[in-house]
Amino acid sequence: MSLEATGFAATGGETLLIACGAIARELVALRQQLGAERFAITCLPAIWHNHPQRIPAGVRAKIEAHQRQYRRIFVAYADCGTGGALDAVLQDYPGVERLPGAHCYSFFTGEAAFDALAAEELGTFYLTDYLARHWERLVWQGLGLDRAPELREVIFGHYRRLVYLEQLADARIEASARAAAKRLGLAYQKVTTGLEPLAQALPR
Repeated sequence: MSLEATGFAATGGETLLIACGAIARELVALRQQLGAERFAITCLPAIWHNHPQRIPAGVRAKIEAHQRQYRRIFVAYADCGTGGALDAVLQDYPGVERLPGAHCYSFFTGEAAFDALAAEELGTFYLTDYLARHWERLVWQGLGLDRAPELREVIFGHYRRLVYLEQLADARIEASARAAAKRLGLAYQKVTTGLEPLAQALPR
């Protein structure tokens, strides 16, 4: 089973991370760096990145299923488009916290760095490693641009640049991000975030 699908990605430790499958690759890399005893990981489907209304109930189900097994549970999601509904769920579970911010872009860069990027150019479209890897399926096809290319101007007409936030260096992923910018007619910029901002946001 893919790490980006539902199910356990890694076990061990007294802390469980309930994570978006779209950041499973990065969390597993951090787990290897920090030590397998630090935390276990269980993921909700990565495709829910496009269906945020499913996230709150999915997180609740994971908490209910595993709260007796772990001393601590931490939710590796930001608000991620739930409009506060995820925070409403977490209010029912004292001690269960989530990643800071509104979305994965801010916790990958750190909130101050993301705010600076946004202030520099409001018309910015962001790609993470996950989104760049799956650009064709999630964005081009997901938004119907493969069937109706004329929608490009409607959807992306107010954007001026594409910023690729690179977590783990991979030439193929960067090439996909560059190709996406070219296809959308946007200026391209790469910002290497690494994993440190995410590591800093995880429980100690």
